[in-house]
Amino acid sequence: MYFKPAYILIILFTIIVDYFAGILIQGSKGKMRKLYLVLSILTNVGVLAFYKYFNFLAINLNFALGSFHGQQLPLLQFILPIGLSFHTFQAMSYTIEVYRGNQPAERHLGLYALYVMFYPQMVAGPIERPQHILPQLHRARNFSGRALLNGLFFIAIGMVKKVVIADRLGLFVDPVFNDPHAHTWLELLIATYFFAFQIYCDFSGYSDIAVGAALVLGVELMQNFNLPYLATNVSEFWKRWHISLSTWFRDYIYIPLGGNRKSFMITCVNLMIVFTLSGLWHGANWKYIFWGAIHGLLLVAYQLLNKFNIRIKGFTFIKWFVTFNLVCLAWVFFRANTTGDAIYILNKIFRGRHLSHLPIQTLPVNEFGYCVLIILALLLGERYLRQVKDGSAAQKLVIISVLTITCYFLGIFNDAQFIYFQF
Repeated sequence: MYFKPAYILIILFTIIVDYFAGILIQGSKGKMRKLYLVLSILTNVGVLAFYKYFNFLAINLNFALGSFHGQQLPLLQFILPIGLSFHTFQAMSYTIEVYRGNQPAERHLGLYALYVMFYPQMVAGPIERPQHILPQLHRARNFSGRALLNGLFFIAIGMVKKVVIADRLGLFVDPVFNDPHAHTWLELLIATYFFAFQIYCDFSGYSDIAVGAALVLGVELMQNFNLPYLATNVSEFWKRWHISLSTWFRDYIYIPLGGNRKSFMITCVNLMIVFTLSGLWHGANWKYIFWGAIHGLLLVAYQLLNKFNIRIKGFTFIKWFVTFNLVCLAWVFFRANTTGDAIYILNKIFRGRHLSHLPIQTLPVNEFGYCVLIILALLLGERYLRQVKDGSAAQKLVIISVLTITCYFLGIFNDAQFIYFQF
């Protein structure tokens, strides 16, 4: 509402529709239950499609119609409501789970609205399920010093990831990707690896802050990341990365399409559909669609290896190395400003003939070394912090103090928003 007050009407509209849809679904039988579910889903998807995809569809249709001198569709002038994709998917989870009988319809309008609008995770997830959150909202809770300390612990971790690591890496990544023609192939390659850690720290940092803020209020959110860059295959990567979204697509699209229960060909088609849609969910741009499709193809390739029982035994490092590099190269489509830029960057990286200088002009050597150092600190420190999250209060207080001081002295405090706010 601070950003654009009228936009509150959008979410109030979908809240009212889904609230009554849940009650009607639970109180109906047969075709009427499915009808109410379909109407609810169409309402949510319709709002999302209008605000997020109308101009994208219009631009592509105008391009297609242009060759036939057809009527041009007008482009609408509006800004995407913040977090629309996240709370839309969370709202759809509710009606689907009520329809499946996994969640009773919520009769308290205020609590249902709170489920959709719970501020820590409303704008960038994790995308929660009603059976996990609504029972917690019904329980009375008193102030808990332990919950406060645990919440501050996660908030401190998330803040370090965001302002110390992600925003620091962004000082190099953003100029390189914004003008790829002005940089060497080595600079582009380094920026690609740096972006992999930038987006991880940016997004998982937000998730940590959301988990922490919810804990302070006595609400537990799901884990959204689980050391994804340690995965040894792409399938495992998606079980560790943005877990709330990947499980959403698995439960509500992949499995209903047949999952892997039918023929091998159908399984591959289902994977391509799911990950292409996942790319489209991230943004109304062909570069996101290509990014999703690339991951779909990588998963199809993984399925082929399993089908023909082709396994690399005893080479865990090689499997990790290949997986990590494939994920990083796919990130180029995600980060590049356009699909053309992504193709140019990858082409320039792979056609690099010789070692060029380190990016001294774009990033001083000492700053480059510092970026490498904080990435190493992340890889070593995050696993340690996971081990002490159930430690003593004194231990957590020390860690919170150290992380807070680290943010103060080493953080980058500019106008950099969380990357996933745009989705």
